Amino acid sequence: MNGIHDLGGMHGHGPINSEANEPIFHAPWERRVFGLLFTMFSGGYCNVDEFRHAIERMAPAEYLSTSYYEHWLHAMETLLIEKGVIQQRELASKWAALGKGQM
Repeated sequence: MNGIHDLGGMHGHGPINSEANEPIFHAPWERRVFGLLFTMFSGGYCNVDEFRHAIERMAPAEYLSTSYYEHWLHAMETLLIEKGVIQQRELASKWAALGKGQM
């Protein structure tokens, strides 16, 4: 594959800035997304290949402007909707209740 999601070795994206003593999670929601990943796999909702493919289907601009855990969240939402576990309107309603809109 040679897409925007395959950035390894590409030039022109600037230096990688690492934080001193960088935390594993920058916000509580990232910890939740991390935990949900195990539920997705152990619950049989997807496998690693499906998960990666869902990330690779993100629009290039969205992929480049979002964080690692936002990629995961996008993949989980995409797969759960596609598999009929949750409907788009139900997900939108839950985001609205949180006052977040969609990510």
